[in-house]
Amino acid sequence: MRLYITIILFLILLAIAFIFGSQNDQVLTLNYLIAKTNLSVAAAVSLFTSIGFLLGLLFALFWKLLRMMKPAKNAKLIAEKKS
Repeated sequence: MRLYITIILFLILLAIAFIFGSQNDQVLTLNYLIAKTNLSVAAAVSLFTSIGFLLGLLFALFWKLLRMMKPAKNAKLIAEKKS
């Protein structure tokens, strides 16, 4: 149930971001360290929303991996102490 609520909330926020971006036709100038580019607000919102989603997904997967490894490591330490 928690997964469904999370997915629905994510889709609502994603729709709001894209609606906001599509209503703005202005052009933004983004300065990188080595480059400079002009993007519309819609493209910038889409780009940064996608990057944020991917970073959040990677962090969540990394966190879950760490939590899965922790009990196995604790079981090894307990077994070594008993020996």
